[in-house]
Amino acid sequence: MHTAIPLTVLATALACSLATAPAHARARTFVASYGNDSNPCTFGSPCKTFQQAVTLVDAGGEVTAIDSAGFGPITINKGVTITSPAGVEAGIVPVATGNGITINAGPNDAVILRGLTLNGSDGAYYGIVFNSGGSLTVTDCVVQQFVNAGGFPPTGIGILIQPTSGTVNFTITNTIAVSNGGVGIAYSPLSGGATTTGVIDHVVANSNLAGILAFTQTPAGGTAVIAISNSVTNSNVSTGVNIGNGLGTMTVTIDNVSAIGNNVGIAATTNATALLGRSVITGNNVGVSNATMSNTFYTYGNNQINLNNTDINPSLNTAFTPR
Repeated sequence: MHTAIPLTVLATALACSLATAPAHARARTFVASYGNDSNPCTFGSPCKTFQQAVTLVDAGGEVTAIDSAGFGPITINKGVTITSPAGVEAGIVPVATGNGITINAGPNDAVILRGLTLNGSDGAYYGIVFNSGGSLTVTDCVVQQFVNAGGFPPTGIGILIQPTSGTVNFTITNTIAVSNGGVGIAYSPLSGGATTTGVIDHVVANSNLAGILAFTQTPAGGTAVIAISNSVTNSNVSTGVNIGNGLGTMTVTIDNVSAIGNNVGIAATTNATALLGRSVITGNNVGVSNATMSNTFYTYGNNQINLNNTDINPSLNTAFTPR
């Protein structure tokens, strides 16, 4: 036998339960073009900016864009998912010389960015900057028109991953980096000793100064193993894919990548290790450049490196053969 609960009792119980929860506690928050940052960021009363929605969401929670609009730059200091559903364009236009998204999260925090469009409008310096955190996932995003102001450290970077310590995993998939004055996607810590594993898959990097960069400057140790696969890097002013390192250890696999119409299709320098297979490299000034100190640019011998002004300079290491 079921006993009906009077609505007044249910309402009282619900009110009490809400009163005991923190006013800011939200597993999910929402933004919309018609939102207001004085709202609680619920679906019915969304906020106006991503920053306010990130501030109010629980650690590990999710922020969702309800409709298409520009929702402002963000600084993230905890694990969070920021997403827009199919058919919604969640735009981020940072201020001049600024960042679109800055990530300063904790060592166990996971940050997920999905379906975002970041536009530097030829005035902002960086799209996504990952300084710290446990992991970063970027999928179905666009980063474009970030400006290179010259000098050091370099600017004009669509996605910059630069951890200085800890163990870091990053995954960038189904993402476009286009028309950036510096680098489309860069793993480039300037210092420190992070241990990093990265995946760059189904990415298009075109019409940047450089397409994809995996290069450590002078880290005190540090290890990076990065897989680049199923991607296209084309019409970049300097290099399609550039690999190198300072005092750390850098190993990059390049599988099923098309490098077309760049000055240099794929380059490896210093004591980095590159493993190249099943890739098409054509229409570049130099197809593949091997400037590694100990000839650690390996080919599996199953690539198509043809119709460049110079196909391979000087030669690749063929010690590894297909199995």
